[in-house]
Amino acid sequence: MRQSINSKWIALIVVAVFLLFWLIGWYWSFAPATYDVNKRVAQQTSVANPANIAGYTLTSTMIEVSETLLDKPGGYLSNDVIPPGVFLDNMPSFEFGVLEMIRDLALSMRKDFSRSQSQSIENPYLTKAHPKFNMDHRSWMFPSSESSYRDGITLLKQYRDALADPQNGDSQFYTRADNLREWLKQVEKRLGSYSQRLSASVGSARLNTDLAGEAKAKQSTYNGQQRVVKTSWWKLDNNFYEARGATWALLHFLKAAEIEFADVLEDKNALVSLQQIIRELEATQQTVYSPMILNGSGFGMLANHSLVMANYISRANAALIELSELLNQG
Repeated sequence: MRQSINSKWIALIVVAVFLLFWLIGWYWSFAPATYDVNKRVAQQTSVANPANIAGYTLTSTMIEVSETLLDKPGGYLSNDVIPPGVFLDNMPSFEFGVLEMIRDLALSMRKDFSRSQSQSIENPYLTKAHPKFNMDHRSWMFPSSESSYRDGITLLKQYRDALADPQNGDSQFYTRADNLREWLKQVEKRLGSYSQRLSASVGSARLNTDLAGEAKAKQSTYNGQQRVVKTSWWKLDNNFYEARGATWALLHFLKAAEIEFADVLEDKNALVSLQQIIRELEATQQTVYSPMILNGSGFGMLANHSLVMANYISRANAALIELSELLNQG
């Protein structure tokens, strides 16, 4: 009898712990909400008219996005090694998408936005901050990913403070059309990759266009004229949430760029093009009401969330390409 009672108590404890972990994991899996970049910067700074300081808004937004990655409910989950974080995969995929966009912007901040010409000196804060964000996103000790990213955030804050200091002429941010275009070219490739991976949720035969337009070009390994591409069923939700995280971060970065480069965009008659890209990215953050990411085939009865996401990203990417061309015009 006593053994039976003990077994029941053990079973109840196991079920209670499972439910507790499930509820915590469910809560931690909520993606951060979008926010108004201009209002958030105004609330968190004591600087008067931060929009008048070149680079202040974009740097502040980069800091805010990075801190949200670390301080959201549950904290940073990608490197968790204990329950319930170790059992979650959607939010770590979201985090990796955000991180990829932070890394791209950190690189552009270092080599483009903070430099006037190719022969200019790199900003010392950004030179140190950039590699901090390239730390392995799954490292959990010696050093942990979080500690490296927080070091990068601290360096970004120092760079932002230097921008706001009228006595400091060494730290600069240049709102030039060519600088903006260089960053957007990186974003184009990133979005193109997400679009292709999401579209592969439905298997399709694709022609090899790797060397199209280059008669004498070569590639290291021959892939054949046609190949079937299909994402593994186990990676469908990972790809979806990674793309969702990347577009969440990019949405805020482009809203900041709209403020920073307002004069340049108006001069190129390209402001409405950027606003359209922002609108497409806002659509990627709509609520997913299904308890799981569905993978309906083609025009079947079930939805295919990956294809819907790919559609929005493809449209945003097409608009980005047009925006880059506008910025390239005199």
